[in-house]
Amino acid sequence: MPDQRLSKTGFSALERQKAIYLAGISGKRPAIPIHPDELERQAKDRMTPEAFAYVAGSAGLERTAVQNSSGFSRWQIVPRMLRDVSRCDLTTELLGMQLPAPLLTAPIGVLEMAHRQADLAVGRAAATLGIPMIFSNQASVPMEKVAEAMEDGLRWFQLYWSKSNELVASFAQRAEACGCRAIVITLDTTMLGWRMRDLDMAYLPFLRGKGIAQYTSDPVFQHLLDEPDDAAPQQPKRRLTWDTVVSLSELLRAYPGNWVGNLRSGRALKAVRKFINIYTNPTLNWNDLAFLRQQTKLPILLKGILHADDARIALDHGINGLIVSNHGGRQVDGAIAAIEALPNVVAAVNGQIPVLMDSGIRSGADVFKALALGAKAVCVGRPYVYGLALNGEAGVREVLENLLADFELTMRLAGCRSIGEITPEMVSRVG
Repeated sequence: MPDQRLSKTGFSALERQKAIYLAGISGKRPAIPIHPDELERQAKDRMTPEAFAYVAGSAGLERTAVQNSSGFSRWQIVPRMLRDVSRCDLTTELLGMQLPAPLLTAPIGVLEMAHRQADLAVGRAAATLGIPMIFSNQASVPMEKVAEAMEDGLRWFQLYWSKSNELVASFAQRAEACGCRAIVITLDTTMLGWRMRDLDMAYLPFLRGKGIAQYTSDPVFQHLLDEPDDAAPQQPKRRLTWDTVVSLSELLRAYPGNWVGNLRSGRALKAVRKFINIYTNPTLNWNDLAFLRQQTKLPILLKGILHADDARIALDHGINGLIVSNHGGRQVDGAIAAIEALPNVVAAVNGQIPVLMDSGIRSGADVFKALALGAKAVCVGRPYVYGLALNGEAGVREVLENLLADFELTMRLAGCRSIGEITPEMVSRVG
């Protein structure tokens, strides 16, 4: 019987595997490394030290990032035999959307540090495979342009709740207008974590105008630039150096319009200052969620849930879905691994709303284990950025195809013919 394939692409794990081996006869190896460690190593060689530190780095001693990956080893798959896996259906339904596989691209900001096509390349690759892309609040390209590049591809929008509710409302309304099908509020970044790699380099991309395209393209943000900023602290005078000139040049070129005009107006520098002043909102609390519900009809998901009690409170507030995540270990060093938090969160919501998971997904087995523990879908992050750094859109697509192929083969070899057959009985806890 023929393989069941991803409906939009004709993708087949067996065909992809066969194509790689047949190419090897002619001495051709995959352009994008298959093993995630080698993928990361080659991307490191291609990226600037600052860019790699920003993408690969995590909070503190990065113990949580390590646990995100190693936590999967505490769960083992228990394959079933003789179940006729000649056909395999990866499709799933999520919030009324039909997905070709239980996979989304996690929101990652400042993608211009990896490749000049940035979010556009990721959007096109995801759309080609039918995989939803979650637009980053800290994107390098405005959401409208990425939506246009994706055509009818599925997309969601990730929201960082700033100090300006007017700006929050504008982001939500723009997301709805450009075809986003859900809004994901990232909860765990009410301030930046202590990221030693970035601190050692004294490098924050936002100060150079990178990763703030959603802001500079927003009419509300532009209006905020016209207001006096009395809250801005007095900055000490700094000695002019060549590094200062380079940083200023980056900032002027990142801001929309002509860099000479930006220099004369001072608006680019003002945009960065305004962004820094309103970016994070430590006062954010459960009562604020009602405001966003008034601004949009889209489903609202909360990203960063790790505690069962928070999951239950989310239900009380009418939230439509949760994403179990510790931000890839980038916020709280020593936080529980996402895969360890997943079962308790799933139990707390008891099937009332879908639960997704990110942080640490590196293989098809990881995807399988997350689904067996109750995740409706998973989000993959850093690996696709490494593919982007190595070969732009094609690199992102290859990384996603490799993950899908690995997952499909794992699923079939474990005796599962559909996503619904990946149940808790398919995994066993070690120890």
